[in-house]
Amino acid sequence: MSSADFTLSSPRVIELVNGGISYIEEEILQCNSCALHETVTNKVIGKGSESPKVVFIGEAPGKNEDETGIPFCGRAGKNLDEMIDYMGLSENDYAVINTIKCRPPNNRNPHVTEINACKTFLLAQISLLDPKVIILLGNTAEKAFCKNRKLDWGVAEKTDEGNVVLLKLFHPAALIYKRSRIDEQKSLIDENRPLWE
Repeated sequence: MSSADFTLSSPRVIELVNGGISYIEEEILQCNSCALHETVTNKVIGKGSESPKVVFIGEAPGKNEDETGIPFCGRAGKNLDEMIDYMGLSENDYAVINTIKCRPPNNRNPHVTEINACKTFLLAQISLLDPKVIILLGNTAEKAFCKNRKLDWGVAEKTDEGNVVLLKLFHPAALIYKRSRIDEQKSLIDENRPLWE
């Protein structure tokens, strides 16, 4: 079985989940499954509640995240914070993780091999956090989480495993460069409010 074929019921994912959050963090910090660990300053594990209603999945750490070890702490993070406020979520309602935990050089898009190397961590984090809603921020998060499946923007779908709802929204970084999408994003959020309220 390749890492691309891991599911929530894969033995390695179950092992990570059984170990708990601190075990997953330790395994991420020690991971050398791909070359990105050689150039990283800080691995970026996640932030937020340990029992959230909503989990946001981003793409990969950027420069600021690599320096601090905190996801979405730069300009895109401000957009995400505004989005979370608009959604009406409190600190205890959400968590933020990325598809991969190490910054790719020059902020390039993660390669498939890198996404696959981190997939067990992603699935274990989601399993432990056990959200009602997973919000995939952009296409990379969708590719990492939804193998051979394409979601429509803002259209909620059930996951293949369990009763969690998937929702694809624009990545906060995209809103920096396409301000016109901010109103569109708000409309998509308004249409889906019953999912987390």
